[in-house]
Amino acid sequence: MKKLFTLLAFMACFLGAKAEWVDDYKIEYSSYTGFPFFVMGYVPEWYDGIMTDFGANYKYVTLDNEDGETSDVIVKTNGGTEYYRIELAEPGWHQYFIADGIPTEMDGSYTIKAMVKSTEACTINVNMGWGWGDGQQVGASVSIPASEDFVEVEWEYSGIAGTSCNLVAQPGTFTGTIEWKGLVVSHNQKAQRPVQWQEWLTSDGQPVVIETTSKDIPTWMGNAETPWADPNIKWNDEANNYLVCAWGKERMVNLNDDGGWDPFPATIEEEDGNHYYIVHGKEAITEGDPAAWDNQFWIESPKAWKSGTQVKISFRYKASKNVTVATQTHNQNPSNYLIWHAIGDVAFTTEWQTFEKTFSWEGDMEGGWSVAFQLNQNDKDAIDFYFDDLSWQSMVLDEGYFVAGANPDEGIEYDFDNAVQFEYDENEEAWIATIGEKGEYISQVMISTIRGNDAAFKGATLKPKDAIALEDGNESNWVDYEAGSLAKINLPGAGIWKILLDDELNMMQFIMIEGDIKEPIEINPNPTHIIINAVERDEIDNGDTEEIEGSGQPWDNQFFIVANRVVEAGESTVISFKYKSSVDNAKTSTQCHAMPGGYIHWGAIGDVTFNTGDWVEFEKEFTIPNECAGKDMKTIAFNMAEIKEACVYEITDVVWKLADNTESLIDQEGGKNFYIKIGAGTNPEPMEDTGVKSMTVNTKAATVTYNLAGQRVTNGYKGIVVKNNKKVVVK
Repeated sequence: MKKLFTLLAFMACFLGAKAEWVDDYKIEYSSYTGFPFFVMGYVPEWYDGIMTDFGANYKYVTLDNEDGETSDVIVKTNGGTEYYRIELAEPGWHQYFIADGIPTEMDGSYTIKAMVKSTEACTINVNMGWGWGDGQQVGASVSIPASEDFVEVEWEYSGIAGTSCNLVAQPGTFTGTIEWKGLVVSHNQKAQRPVQWQEWLTSDGQPVVIETTSKDIPTWMGNAETPWADPNIKWNDEANNYLVCAWGKERMVNLNDDGGWDPFPATIEEEDGNHYYIVHGKEAITEGDPAAWDNQFWIESPKAWKSGTQVKISFRYKASKNVTVATQTHNQNPSNYLIWHAIGDVAFTTEWQTFEKTFSWEGDMEGGWSVAFQLNQNDKDAIDFYFDDLSWQSMVLDEGYFVAGANPDEGIEYDFDNAVQFEYDENEEAWIATIGEKGEYISQVMISTIRGNDAAFKGATLKPKDAIALEDGNESNWVDYEAGSLAKINLPGAGIWKILLDDELNMMQFIMIEGDIKEPIEINPNPTHIIINAVERDEIDNGDTEEIEGSGQPWDNQFFIVANRVVEAGESTVISFKYKSSVDNAKTSTQCHAMPGGYIHWGAIGDVTFNTGDWVEFEKEFTIPNECAGKDMKTIAFNMAEIKEACVYEITDVVWKLADNTESLIDQEGGKNFYIKIGAGTNPEPMEDTGVKSMTVNTKAATVTYNLAGQRVTNGYKGIVVKNNKKVVVK
């Protein structure tokens, strides 16, 4: 089908406009006849357009499963794959997708509203993820009431560090029935500058511009109306293969000398006056996983893309059979694999559909040229695949080095649209920028290689490998840096800063022109005596031995230390406390969370083993892991169900501070910063709201000193203070 696309596609928002709620993603399960997502061992069933989870008493196996299991109930997915429903003797653990392909912004916060009902009240975990590595999911505890009617359940996420996300419900061992009707993902969007898009798939390499007065409009190559100028171009001809925007591969066609078969410029066929690309897929018979790419299709761009680039890919598509296809990112030569993911899974039907996705070309996609469709990922049959109106656009952005600043203590927020550009200084042999001004001192910066879109800026930042500290007067040492998304750099004071970048050695330096350097302060241990009455848990089913059965998890009992602010990746902190327990060798593992229950990363301060007897002192310097970048890390979580026994854990004199002693990350008295979770299926609760959790206060708290504003001050504070409920003048 012939189409014309404009070069300048402006978003409908303007600078200065107030933020508004935007629906990013909607799904009504009634539009599907079966489970439409990737199956992770459990298959929710479809009844009258309702996605139904029959609970942990069942599992699902393919019809050709290795154990030869069968049943009277066969469940079909939306793509037509069939599974047996198998009843279990004991409840298993299960999870499944409830959404996929959600367009998100780097560092974004999102609200989910789902229509759901359950036969029993339950609390389940739902992860929002943008990948499967450490720190690539953010969890939320979602409470679903028992109800005969559908109710709206709402929950939130923050610190999203990807541009395409999924939602995975984890009911675990819950045996009730949960029914899902649909959900909406929304966020409060800040207005940004209008965006320009460059269309790349043109026959002559020129931008496509609609001009009503012009008759000389370039032909759009992605619409299949233009025959290949040279259909004999080879897939590995790097001098010319970018001239082909669509490649096909069919099993046993275009054979090579190695016993395989190579891609070729996609076949163009015509129907009712419209031309389209087609892969006449042959039955996939290669052994194992490689059968997925017996037949393939590629949308090829004319260049390699750098990490952080914002791209928009769209096309029309259908197939001779309903089937879901996986996608990968490949290099310039179409068959040259780069990374396992690209635009997500694409569900083909026998009717034409339109696919469109705007996303950030992520870090591990750096240098990729094409999107590869693994046409036999889920179905080995001979299937014809049709494509038309291919479009590959990139956001037109400023490139170079740019810095934006903030001061969280003063409420100064980042303005990425007006980020300061670095200029090269021949004398310094470095790129230089100055940020901050009188009355608006800066204490935190983000440095990026892209300007013009918030998500793009955040996705292409530079990350120092060490904390920034003033080592010699008002100058820091040169610090190595690397590329990294969402890197916020905390500075050792608030002021006006001169920043130098050496892009040959990948090093940066900070010089304070004027401002207030952070000075060490007196930090006292929080004397709150914390008692966690951890209950006995079920056995942990780790699959290692036949004797171990059950559904218990190390996080069934937990204790949390919550900072007063977000701590950024790379910040150097110190954590210390005294501890003991009622059971010897009571090991606890630790994790990084956002707020309690919002899991980010498996590692924090390592394992802590509690023992009976006298108090033991713990102290460790703890650098916030890179996996926490941009994810609103505030919490150290202790998993207190690593052991099976019920155990009383005691903790006191907690300190969590910056390593340079310039800031305490928690209050130096009271239980505000401590949360507790007791038992599987429960939610973390703040200690100060639950005195029943055995919080007592050490008498040392009576010696604290306050100023007249009610703020706690150090012993060196001068002026009128309140100590032991009496006003005292300190000179």
